Amino acid sequence: MRAAPADHVAQNGFVVHTRGRGFTEITDKVGEVVAASGVHTGMANIFSLHTSCSLLISENADPTVRDDLERWLARAVPDGDAIFRHDEEGPDDMPAHVRAILTGVSLVVPVHAGRVQLGTWQGIFLWEHRLDPHQRKITVTVLGH
Repeated sequence: MRAAPADHVAQNGFVVHTRGRGFTEITDKVGEVVAASGVHTGMANIFSLHTSCSLLISENADPTVRDDLERWLARAVPDGDAIFRHDEEGPDDMPAHVRAILTGVSLVVPVHAGRVQLGTWQGIFLWEHRLDPHQRKITVTVLGH
C-alpha cells in the first residue's frame, strides 16, 4: 500500500431534530454526506456545533445498551446537582455541558469504497443531553481520494 496525500476535501452538514434527552441515530445521514463527497478512500470528521450534546459510536442493534449508557451518565452527572452554579436554563443546563465534555463532540471514521466503514453492530449517534427537544447542527468534513 502506498501512502498518498488527500486530494479531495468535501464539507456538508445537516440538522438533527432531537426529542429531548436521548439518542438519535445519524449513521444514514453521515453516510449520505460521505457518498455525495466523491471520496473513495479517506476519513470523515463528524462535528457537533453545540456544547450540550455529543457524538458517539455505539451498539446499534440493542437499544438497551443506550438506555444503560443514559442511566450510567445520569448517575455520574445528575441534573440539579448543588455543585453546579451555571443553571440559567434549568437544572439540566450545566450537567448537559459536563456530559458533552466527557463524551465528546466530534468523531473521525474511515471511509472505504465511498462509504463510512463501521463494524457490524456500530452506529453513529447524536446524544442529546438537554431535557427539551433541540435542533442540532452537524458538520461532516470528508478528506481523501
